[in-house]
Amino acid sequence: MLGCGGTLGFAWTAAVLDALHTRAGWDPREADVLVGTSAGAEAVAMLGAGIPAKAILGALAGTPDGDPIVAAHVRRVPNRFPPVPYPRWPAAKLVRAALRRDVDAMAGLAGLLPRGRGDAGWLRELGEALAPDGWVPHPATWLMATDPAGGRVALGSPDAPPARLGEAIAASWAIPGWFPPPVVGGRPLLDGGTVSPTSADLLLGHDVGEVVLIAPMSSEGGAPARGPAKLERLLRTAMTRRVDDEARRLRAAGVRVIRIEPGPADLAAMGANFMDGRRREHVLATALRTAPGLVAGAFEREGVRA
Repeated sequence: MLGCGGTLGFAWTAAVLDALHTRAGWDPREADVLVGTSAGAEAVAMLGAGIPAKAILGALAGTPDGDPIVAAHVRRVPNRFPPVPYPRWPAAKLVRAALRRDVDAMAGLAGLLPRGRGDAGWLRELGEALAPDGWVPHPATWLMATDPAGGRVALGSPDAPPARLGEAIAASWAIPGWFPPPVVGGRPLLDGGTVSPTSADLLLGHDVGEVVLIAPMSSEGGAPARGPAKLERLLRTAMTRRVDDEARRLRAAGVRVIRIEPGPADLAAMGANFMDGRRREHVLATALRTAPGLVAGAFEREGVRA
């Protein structure tokens, strides 16, 4: 399960996926179910299309072993700040859902954001390049989105409305206030991270014994900060609470959870704005140093040697 994290979270995730393969000896493409949210949906789509973690990482690093589709994709990133939005409020129902406690307060605040004007064309083009026939070969590749009332939609799952891969990635990435919600199956959809950074509890009731949870936007145990990064930590704290709850519920159901999150050096490299593509090279270089230890530590905490 790959969580949201914007431009910088995607780069960090790529290093972690490669470390999973090289350090733990497990190919992420072999997971029974691949679930991605927002930036995690990009990576899950690539894995579901059969692209190995090393080729995703190589595309970001600019090495010869990089996948050409991914390399073309990562040359285009959104601006670090959103364009001026439209004076419309497509997610206003989230406010009412928060008052009913159907979603948390952070999701309710997202409902106050106006309609974004960002162009998600680079995400749709990625989907078309990865899956010209509409969807990837992996039989269970699910991309998480949110409906305007706070309900979660796992695009690609049996119960979801049909969608082409590019539409699904754009929906999972439709950050309120930044990108307009795409219409899928007759209804607008928002970024899956609006209500949960990972939607790990989606697997409750499924025949799953172990979940590898890669969450760029959560930090178990807290993450101190100074200056502008304190604003980022408010969002991170809310997301961490949700991941804590989802991991606790999975463990209570007997599922082993391997939880991998950024460490202090990664957070310092990311800074206050997870959409700041100018920092991507630094984030990637840092993650290449830290990811093997993060992966090993996550497995050791669960009593598994990696």
